[in-house]
Amino acid sequence: MSELFWYVLLGCGTGMLAGMLGVGGGQVIVPGLIYVFHRQGVAEAVLMHTVIGTSLATIAFTSLSAVWAHHRRGAVLWKVVARFTPGILVGALAGAWCADYLQSRELMILFGIVLIALALQMLFEFSPKPSRQLPGGRALAATGAGVGWLSALVGIGGGSMVVPFLVWCNRQLPRAVATAAACGLPVALAGAAGFAVAGWNHAALPAWSGGYIHWPAVLGIAVAGMLTAPLGARLAHALPTRTLRRIFAVFLGIAAARILAG
Repeated sequence: MSELFWYVLLGCGTGMLAGMLGVGGGQVIVPGLIYVFHRQGVAEAVLMHTVIGTSLATIAFTSLSAVWAHHRRGAVLWKVVARFTPGILVGALAGAWCADYLQSRELMILFGIVLIALALQMLFEFSPKPSRQLPGGRALAATGAGVGWLSALVGIGGGSMVVPFLVWCNRQLPRAVATAAACGLPVALAGAAGFAVAGWNHAALPAWSGGYIHWPAVLGIAVAGMLTAPLGARLAHALPTRTLRRIFAVFLGIAAARILAG
């Protein structure tokens, strides 16, 4: 029961932040699961792999509601998603395969570095100027492969990379956010599938795991996150979002420092 409490609490926090700031996902789930799984005594050899696989599986569920909401508003650039997706699928599977060859500590260091980059981007609001058009199909697929590879390797949805890229390519921010949310679904599905296969029948995994995916955590986080995200969206209109983004960026920086410090 105590395990479910932590999963629901983490899901509530993820959903609220996602609704208020348009962020969350792996940035919140991964540090939270590192703490929870460590408390539960998950073996160090598989801890970070299980964290990342579980994070990707959770994002696959929670992103469905976000994609549907954006689609209903007609904001998703589906042609762009279709051109991104083949590369994303290949890249995410490759990321899961690469992760299986890394130690938990090496994955933690990589995630900590990515988390610091995301925190700096959010804190200083770095945003590229619209200065070019979208590349052709092959170049876009190659970009998707890079996004999918890194996202699966550290357990995030990839929106923090797709949104700036699309803005740089002269796409309006609301459409860039909606399209990035849609791109996050194939990242999560392919990445989670790769982690499930890579960790299948590993002796050190906790009970109720399918490969490197711990299903009780997926269920608790996903259900709580989907229920609280609408509340977070309503609060976004009543609270100073810019201040909240900066506070969250500081939180990410602190979490990254703790992860890198071991």
